[in-house]
Parts: sequence; C-alpha cells; structure tokens
Amino acid sequence: MLLEIQDISKSYSKKGTVLDHISFQMREGIYGLLGPNGAGKTTLMNIMTANLQPDGGCVMYNGEDIKKQGKQYRASLGYAPQQQWLYDDFRVTEYLHYMASLKNVPRREQRTRIDELLEQMNLEYARHQKIKTLSGGMKQRLLIAQALLNDPEVLLLDEPTAGLDPKERIRIRNLISESAQKRIVMIATHVVQDVECISNEILLMRSGKLIAMDWPENLIQELEGLVYTVIATKQGVTRLQQCALISNVYLAAGGFEVRVIGDSPVPKQKRRMETPTLEDVYLYRVTMGTGPVAF
Repeated sequence: MLLEIQDISKSYSKKGTVLDHISFQMREGIYGLLGPNGAGKTTLMNIMTANLQPDGGCVMYNGEDIKKQGKQYRASLGYAPQQQWLYDDFRVTEYLHYMASLKNVPRREQRTRIDELLEQMNLEYARHQKIKTLSGGMKQRLLIAQALLNDPEVLLLDEPTAGLDPKERIRIRNLISESAQKRIVMIATHVVQDVECISNEILLMRSGKLIAMDWPENLIQELEGLVYTVIATKQGVTRLQQCALISNVYLAAGGFEVRVIGDSPVPKQKRRMETPTLEDVYLYRVTMGTGPVAF
C-alpha cells in the first residue's frame, strides 16, 4: 500500500492559502499529523478523502489518482471526521447497520462485523442506546467504529480525542493503536500526547506548510542540548518570556522552575539539561518556525 500526496495546494478567497504545495508518502503504519488549529490539517484530510478537490496537485493511491479510482478508492477508506456527525435518534446498532450499508458491507456480514467492533470499542453494553444518550467519549468510539466497518486499508482520523477527559483519551489512543495492523493510519491533532507513543512517523504542519516529516526519535534528537530547566524569580520568568521559548513553569523551592527550549541569556552553569520530548519539538518547530531560532 502506498498513499502519495503530490504537490497539493488549496486556497480560499477569504482565508488565502490554506495548503501550500504539500508532498509526502505513507505506507503501512501510524502517522501523526501535528499542527495548531488553522494549520490546514482538516483541509488536507478532506482532500485525502476526496471530499474536497485541491487547486493543484493530486492524491495517488497505489500509483493511480484517487479521482480516477472513485468508488474503488472510497471502498478502501475509513474516515472519522472532527465533528461528531451522528444521528441522535438512531440506536447504536441502527447507526452502524446504516453506515455499513452505505459502505456496501454485505448484509450477511454486517451483524458479525458490528458485534466485533462494539466489543473492540467497549460499546457492546450500549448497543441499544440512542446516540443522544452517549457520552462524548462513547460517541468518539462510535465514530471510529463506523470508520472501521469496511475494514479499510486507509484510516484517517481527524482530532479523534477532541474534548475528551484524560481517561477517554488514553482509551481511544489504545484502540487506534490496536486497529492499525496492516493499514495506513493518519491521526490529525494538535495534542502531542495523542500520537507521540503510537506513531511511526510524525508530520509537522504550520500555516499550510509541511515543515517536517520524520521518525519521532529523529525529531527529538535535533533538540539534544537545547532543552533545560532553570530556577528563576517571578521577575526572571518575565524576562525569560521576552527572549526565550518557555514550555512550562512550575512553582519550586526558591522560586520557579522554568523549562526553556533553545538558547537564552541564562549562564550555562545555572542550567540543568533535560531530555527533549516530542512536545518540545512541536513547540520549537511549529511555534518558532522551521529551523534554529536565535533568541
């Protein structure tokens, strides 16, 4: 399996350029698409699902343009959108049977497939409940279940944990990881924790541009020697905020413990070097730009 995004561009009259010549390739595995709100993640996913046409470029699946493949491509696709587009008065199983029919899942296979997914998504106990009675986390799991009904080769998930509590986020993250065998999975999010432990590769987007794509460990290695903590007074924290990228501030004995990314006027003997994380990379590359920053 090979999904290729080739020089995709998209603009709107009011928003301007939303996607600026995006290109990358994906094979089997999990890909984390990280970027702040407005970076262009949802627009990119809408183009990858053929719900939106690009102004330039194309999406190729196994060497052929998805526009030419049409139904054949859509049959291999599973998509869970960011918005919870659900039918409140449907019961859980009614909704899944309806979506299975739309996806051309043979009727004789629907019940078995739905039962499997309800168990996998921990929704078996809610099979007869109306969707409007479900919690936010249950609705998200239901969205993922419908995306998996046709056993897709390509699974696209847009902000699958948006608005959920930490326990539900972990549950859904684990479900995605378990569902990722022998398929291409892309998770679009602005929450680093959703993808840092399960992604084979990370894509970083900023203002419609793809600024990095690499293994998480390679991205993290770029920040070796550039992340440290320092103890500062309240006034010192204010001064650091003016000249350095700060990721966290904690109250500590003797003042505030400040986590700094990059260089700053703090003398090296007062720094305690830290192991970089993917969140540090995200803040450094997405907040500050595509390369080293001079403070």
